[in-house]
Amino acid sequence: MSAIQLAALARTCDPQSMLRRFLALDAVVTGGNALAYLAFSGPLGRFLGADAALLLALGAFLALYAAGVGLLAARRQPPALGVRAVVEANLAWAAVSLVALALWLTPSTPGAVWTVLQALVVAGFAVLQRMSLKARQDMSS
Repeated sequence: MSAIQLAALARTCDPQSMLRRFLALDAVVTGGNALAYLAFSGPLGRFLGADAALLLALGAFLALYAAGVGLLAARRQPPALGVRAVVEANLAWAAVSLVALALWLTPSTPGAVWTVLQALVVAGFAVLQRMSLKARQDMSS
């Protein structure tokens, strides 16, 4: 992805704003997912073919994670170490989701599709955040 494409996606040319926007979007999407898992673990569990207790645990974890990413996004200049931690956590989440689908989970068809799609979205956040961090670092050097 070129710098122009990244800027168009972020709707800004400022690398600092790009980074904060992609972190904030990650926090909002993750927080929404967390709330859905926490509030509707039973019905979602039946639909996705997942254990409701697993969804509750994931919802609690995702709520804490979303809050942390949101706090990072709220900083005027998110620290590079924190951003790298989010990027690595997102990549790990995507990989573990796919491995769990292949080796452990036995979801319904919608659950399998959901697992793959959310892994791709989370990996996409990681790529956008990493590219934005690199653009910020390139701008300051």
